[in-house]
Amino acid sequence: MRPWLALALPLLIAAAPTQPAKSLSPKTQSAAEIIAASPASDWRALDPENTIYLELPAGRVIIELAPTFAPGHVANIKAMARAHYFDAAFVVRSQDNYVVQWSQPDEKKPMGGAQKTLKAEFDRANSPELPFTPLPDPDTYAPQVGFSGNFPAARDPGEGRAWLTHCYGMVGAGRDNDADSGGGSELYAVIGNAPRNLDRNVTLVGRVAQGIEILSVMPRGTGDLGFYEKPEQRIPIKSITVAADLPAAQRVDLESLRSDSATFAKLVEARRHRHDDWYKYASGRLDVCNARLPTRVHPAK
Repeated sequence: MRPWLALALPLLIAAAPTQPAKSLSPKTQSAAEIIAASPASDWRALDPENTIYLELPAGRVIIELAPTFAPGHVANIKAMARAHYFDAAFVVRSQDNYVVQWSQPDEKKPMGGAQKTLKAEFDRANSPELPFTPLPDPDTYAPQVGFSGNFPAARDPGEGRAWLTHCYGMVGAGRDNDADSGGGSELYAVIGNAPRNLDRNVTLVGRVAQGIEILSVMPRGTGDLGFYEKPEQRIPIKSITVAADLPAAQRVDLESLRSDSATFAKLVEARRHRHDDWYKYASGRLDVCNARLPTRVHPAK
């Protein structure tokens, strides 16, 4: 090394400006902390008239229906439940990473005035009175996604249409190739990764508000599409009942966080920018099916 360079290096190093250390992002509240601090006004009780109880050997699955998006199918399902159409029905299909499906094999069983098939309700008009809380991030399947009431939803302002999205726990009405061949007598729940390609191809009628873990662990069917090949493999259904038809003491008093609340907005941002100790990189984005709406038993119960 040249002598003058050896003398100059310490001087250059000493004169170099010191770069301030990058500060870590401030630690945000966890989801549990945000929910714990939420006021009672940020929660909405499930409507017993639009809640059904699916009674299985392993326990009760509670499904919140979505009459705002599928009024005909919801009315049909409730009519069948009140006629005890689903009593002694079966879970007939459990397809890995996809859906669990149930139906009544007795085709002669009275349906209580319900119709076997209905006009499809894949989407609806995106009218000004339809509640919609948009999420901030882009979506692959729709121009805009968010929540409408208690349900994950999407909309296309250009088309003027809105629809529910196939997220984990959503419940749909099975159909054949004809769009109008379903009516709610065969229902399924999503138990795997969100099959969003089904959006606007099936009538979604609601969501599992409690008990999805009962459905998701059912033995997988070995037949095509996960259907059980032998009758003895099917899971018996004790009954499906409209919650409003049961005495209050026999209901589960559930409530969901309001998707239009300040608490939900905080929860969305906390999930977009995870800064708790385990996370080393915050994606800064949140998919509609990962923005699940918290549901709980009313704290006073």
